[in-house]
Amino acid sequence: MRTVRRLFYRDILSSVGFVAAAFIGLFYFIDFVDDLDTVGRGGRAAWHVALASLYQVPSHFYDLFPIAVLIGTIYALARMAQASEYTILRTGGLGPGRALRLLATLGVAFGALNFVVGDYLTPWADRASLLLTAQFDGVRQIGGAGAWLKERHPTAEGEHSVSINVGGVAASGRLQGVRAYEFDADGRLVSRTSAREADVAADGTWTLHEVRRTTWPRARSDAPLVRDETLPQLTIKTGLDARVVAAAVLPLSSMTTLELWRYRVHLDDQSQASAPVEIRFWKKALYPLSCLVMVALALPFAYLHARAGSVSLKVFGGIMLGIGFVLLNNLAGHIGMLRDWTPWVVASAPSLLFLLLSLAAFAWLVRYR
Repeated sequence: MRTVRRLFYRDILSSVGFVAAAFIGLFYFIDFVDDLDTVGRGGRAAWHVALASLYQVPSHFYDLFPIAVLIGTIYALARMAQASEYTILRTGGLGPGRALRLLATLGVAFGALNFVVGDYLTPWADRASLLLTAQFDGVRQIGGAGAWLKERHPTAEGEHSVSINVGGVAASGRLQGVRAYEFDADGRLVSRTSAREADVAADGTWTLHEVRRTTWPRARSDAPLVRDETLPQLTIKTGLDARVVAAAVLPLSSMTTLELWRYRVHLDDQSQASAPVEIRFWKKALYPLSCLVMVALALPFAYLHARAGSVSLKVFGGIMLGIGFVLLNNLAGHIGMLRDWTPWVVASAPSLLFLLLSLAAFAWLVRYR
């Protein structure tokens, strides 16, 4: 059994490694060529573009590795079947259950590798890429209307809510174009604060710079209705610490599984829409298991006779299955948000569907072929 395991793992690992390297090399070249037109802007050199493209490699690896596992495993098993090696192994006692256990062990190892890359290396590389871009562009503008943060806090007059908008992030990490709106318990605007930039401490203390603040105090006979003031600096204490702010202003792709969960809890506590973040969390948590699904999907190809098609035809079929999995995985997330489906069901449905498809094909081939 040790010899069979060594034969399986050696062929599959070499094939998967070759396919993954080919994918990474192709996408690195595409990213590099696509960003060459930025050379000279803000002092960028060609090596800066090469470094920025290198930071995208972990993200591409994380997204494409399950497909590489599928194609590489299909190629290895189809080549063994065409050379009658797999037939000899079956004659020697390699039953369907044992073959499935061998590949399942390898699939778990592939999934663990993908989890490490996706949860540790990819977030670090994405943030390093954003920092490198900000060094040349000055400020990274947040798309759309900026990033919105919200919190509620009790006061002597009742519960107040504060909504803070952040327009961008500088290379130094300072927030740019900050606007804060405070509302009382009845929904009336109490104050409006704008600042050119702001620093956020780990304990939730915001230090605003170049501040303009407008307040609408409660009506009194001896008080003006509106008070407008300009301050060089203003410090406010909130429950929005640096971790929550980073989750709001950074892309979801740069967050770990734990950070996504914490951000979702924060959004739920503040009665904000959390469905996109929750779907992203479940997809990230379950995506490494797709490697296990891919090796199960590749196993039926070992039971196809050589007359059922050449190795290249089977590899092409594997590519089509991989593309179908990626499309269904992305489509399920969008449909789930539109239909308000349960997030963990949306995230797990594509993998479960392909796993059932692979097991059904495997059982039919073992029984009838």
